[in-house]
Amino acid sequence: MLAKGSFTWVVAALMFAIITRFGANITSSHTLHAISSVGFGITLLFITFFRDPYRKIVECSDCALSPADGKVIDIKETTDHEYITVSIFMNIYNVHVNRAPLSGVVKNIEYKRGSYLPAFIKNSEKNERNIITISTKYGDIVVTQIAGTVTRRIVSYVYEGKHIEKGERIGMIKFGSRVDITLPKDFKLSVKKGDSVRAGKTVIATRTRGYLL
Repeated sequence: MLAKGSFTWVVAALMFAIITRFGANITSSHTLHAISSVGFGITLLFITFFRDPYRKIVECSDCALSPADGKVIDIKETTDHEYITVSIFMNIYNVHVNRAPLSGVVKNIEYKRGSYLPAFIKNSEKNERNIITISTKYGDIVVTQIAGTVTRRIVSYVYEGKHIEKGERIGMIKFGSRVDITLPKDFKLSVKKGDSVRAGKTVIATRTRGYLL
C-alpha cells in the first residue's frame, strides 16, 4: 500500500521509465536504455520510500505511542519544565507515515515555512515544520513534523476539529526527516536516546496519574 499523497511521484517516475524504454526500443539507443533503467530504479525507490504497510496498533492503557518510525535522537524538557519532548529521526528507508500518539481532537495546526537543514542538528529549529496540537483526556500534546535536507513537502492528513484515534495516520513527511512529540511531564518515558521506535507500535511513555477530562 502506498501512502496518501505519494501516488503522483510513483506514477511520474514509472511513466518516465516506460517512455524512455519505448524510445530506446525504437531507436536502439543505449543511452535511452540506460536512462530508462535508472527510471525504473527510481520507481522502485519511490515505492520503498512511500510504502504504508498495514500495522496492527498496540493496545495499551494510558500510554502514548510513537508517532514515527526511526531513532530517538534527543529527549529534553521544555523551557517551562512542564513538558518533555522526544525527537525521532527518520531516515529515507523508514516508513514516512506519521501516526497519532494518543486519541483526541485536533485542536490546532500551525504550518511554518523555513529552511531545509539536516533535521538532526541544532539549527534545524529554523526548518519547515507542521505543528499539530491534539487535545486529549490527559491534556494537550504536540506532534511536530520537521522537514530536512531532502524533504521539501510535509503532508497533513488531519484538520482542526477532527477526532483521531490512537495510531491513526495523521500525515507524512516525504523522504523522511524528524518528528517531535511533546507530552506533559507526568508521562513516564519508556524510551531513551538511541532507541529504535515504530509508529503505532512502540510505547513512548505512560501516564503516571489520572485523567484531566
